[in-house]
Amino acid sequence: MWAGAGHGHGPAAVFRRGTWEEEGEGRIYDHTVVRRFLPYLRPYRGRLALALAAVLASAGASYAQPWLVGRAVDRFVAGRDMAGLLVIAGLLAGLAVVAWAAQTVQQLVTAGVGHSVLYTLRTQLFDHIQRLSVGFMDRNEVGRVMSRVQNDVAALQELITGGVIVIMSDMLGLGLVVFFLIYQDVLLALVTLAVVPALVLGMLLWQARARRAFLRVREAVAIVNASLQENVSGVRAIQSLTREEENLRRFDRVNADNLTANVEAGRLTATVMPLVELAVAVATALVIIFGGMRVMQGELGVGAFIAFALYIQRFFDPIRNLVMQYTQLQRAMAAGARILEVLDTEPEVQDAPDAIDLPDIRGEVEFQHVHFSYVPGVEVLHDIDLRVRPGETVAIVGPTGAGKSTLVALVARFYDVTSGRLLIDGVDIRRIRRSSLTRRLGMVLQDPFLFSGTVRENIRYGRPEASDEEVEAAARAVGAHELILRLPQGYETPVRERGQNLSLGQRQLISFARAVLADPRILILDEATASVDPVTERLLKRALSRLLEGRTAFVIAHRLATVRAADRIVVLDGGRVVEEGRHADLLARGGLYARLHQMAYAQGLPVLPEDGRREEAPGPLSVP
Repeated sequence: MWAGAGHGHGPAAVFRRGTWEEEGEGRIYDHTVVRRFLPYLRPYRGRLALALAAVLASAGASYAQPWLVGRAVDRFVAGRDMAGLLVIAGLLAGLAVVAWAAQTVQQLVTAGVGHSVLYTLRTQLFDHIQRLSVGFMDRNEVGRVMSRVQNDVAALQELITGGVIVIMSDMLGLGLVVFFLIYQDVLLALVTLAVVPALVLGMLLWQARARRAFLRVREAVAIVNASLQENVSGVRAIQSLTREEENLRRFDRVNADNLTANVEAGRLTATVMPLVELAVAVATALVIIFGGMRVMQGELGVGAFIAFALYIQRFFDPIRNLVMQYTQLQRAMAAGARILEVLDTEPEVQDAPDAIDLPDIRGEVEFQHVHFSYVPGVEVLHDIDLRVRPGETVAIVGPTGAGKSTLVALVARFYDVTSGRLLIDGVDIRRIRRSSLTRRLGMVLQDPFLFSGTVRENIRYGRPEASDEEVEAAARAVGAHELILRLPQGYETPVRERGQNLSLGQRQLISFARAVLADPRILILDEATASVDPVTERLLKRALSRLLEGRTAFVIAHRLATVRAADRIVVLDGGRVVEEGRHADLLARGGLYARLHQMAYAQGLPVLPEDGRREEAPGPLSVP
């Protein structure tokens, strides 16, 4: 769909509740998440092996140092062996260099692998989200979708690019410390490690409370962000209604909840580190008491005693790091689960296994007993039977909520019919490859969507290969060329987000030019001239006649004057076709169309008399 993007029809009126849970209680280790992400690491097996070797070298070099210090003490105290002392000093310096080099290699390799994996993951997420059906986007807020691609990937990035290696190094370090302690003295090692069960029990109790507290923090932050986003987006309405003070009070309440949640989490974080330090102090005291007794009894050397004391510090360093990594692990596992939820979401509209490509289409569209529901049990369209001939312009009119936009959304295959059949050139639309259909279908909306880039790039959006001459010819065809040349940089004028630096009429003319350049066989105009001033409306009407030429067109309009040139008018009410025919015939019947016409005339709106000539009643140019 080249002439516009996004639409505001049916499902928003039916439901807006998202199908994704934004926040969840992450686990420290989620095997499903880890298993699903392992394939992303397989292309980097060689580099990961190098990183693992670097981790082993770094840990070995670092945790061997206290043992060498103990040997040095024994050499100096027992034998005054200066030569042996110098050798040990050289070994310590060499181990420090090895540890530095290994850590450098490990960080460089893991950073490279991590960012490569995240590059692949972001690209895959972007591609997958683009292919999700419009119905999915109707049910999930844009901010929620963006959070998956940005915040969740960022949380995973922290773990992949650094956290995993830190955790592996700490776990390996714990194992090496236990090995060296037992190697020095089994009995003293058992006495020293007696504090570990009590520490583990304390950590388990802390973890249960911390998980709930950190979850509450994430929920509170999400509420604050949602409130902030809503108020920033609606700042015009807020200021026009003088809601600043009331909105500040409401924001203060949610911000206070955020403060309370963070203070509680801070208290829990503040209690865990003293718990570890208490375990360090108790273990050190046990080493001094029982180790000192064994030294005095001659059962333990002074060097081994000192090595024990140093290893106690080394033993609890990884525990401190792992405690600090707790929130990162929990956040990363929850983020990984949410990312997988995105990737596991299947598009509701998919090509059938035997889908075909249509080399070209004539533009015949036929609804055969079509029923449609956005949600089961709430039918929006009822038994639609309608045949549109190739090249015919059909106007779709009716009161708000009649199902007009839903009808054309089915033609664009934003959704699949619930029952019945929709045929394009006699072929069920579900058997046509969607990319084949959309290349021959264009859409111009009431609020046209322009993308960041230049005016020229926006016109060329549906046909990137089009030449500059073709772009300008399309703009001339719809009367936009002179208007574009008056812009500061002409066709190279940058378009800001959503085209906010252009007027609505300018954006609409550019979207018309985009549709002309794409040259669709089926064209959908959804209130394309409803929100513009009379001067721009005249320009758009001329552009419209050029745009409709030789194409099958569905024109949705509340302004009954807009449908004057239509070959046929279809009147919808309550999701059913209630009338069908030409303007004069429908007026003569005195049905819904005639009542809509009379209401427009009574309110001073542009209408059409029975002879088809336009009558301008005084009043605003809009229809309720």
